[in-house]
Amino acid sequence: MRIGVIAALEEEGDAFFHAQGRVDLSGPMPLRRLSAHGHDLIIAVPGIGKVNTATAATLLLTLERCDLLLIIGTAGLIGARDERCFWLDSAVQHDFGAERSSGFVHYTAGSWPIGPAHVEPYTAIPDPGLGLPHARVASGDAFIECPDHASFLNEGLSADVVEMETAAAAQVAARFGVRWAGIRAISDEANGESVGDFQANLRRAARMAGEAAERLVEMLPR
Repeated sequence: MRIGVIAALEEEGDAFFHAQGRVDLSGPMPLRRLSAHGHDLIIAVPGIGKVNTATAATLLLTLERCDLLLIIGTAGLIGARDERCFWLDSAVQHDFGAERSSGFVHYTAGSWPIGPAHVEPYTAIPDPGLGLPHARVASGDAFIECPDHASFLNEGLSADVVEMETAAAAQVAARFGVRWAGIRAISDEANGESVGDFQANLRRAARMAGEAAERLVEMLPR
């Protein structure tokens, strides 16, 4: 299987099969290539945000012909959960919708943000038995460091964690009819301490997610 891996930050990408493979600079963005457990892995580190992620996902699915997208890295915790690393079973975009005088209303990404509100999450591949707790991720182009907004996303979208990439990759995967999976480890709790917590915990959380992703690669069918 050809697996396209997206990690927004270098720390997150480096934590996955660290120092293995070769870096290919011939295309529109650097790609690290290696083989592991019978799979070809192509790792992109495009930078943060939905546009960078969608660009990388499109490249991996069109030019690289990947069979699966795997999104890894860190996230902020927005639900009442004790776990530190999650299998992402579904993804939604938290900044797509309609801004009204009554407040922001969420809609399914890419749909008309008009009429009765409805959010249809993107669904990941079935968990192959990795043993991680499951979570829904809410992705958007904003770093969440407000507990009130975190609660709004948790309650309104039934989301457990928040970050800036996975749902965009899932939307691209859905457009191309390709499967996706996601693993995120907690770096902060989307509150007033998030900036410092993220910086302090980035490498540890990235390594936790990277190790889980390495186990996933070993479990996937050839």
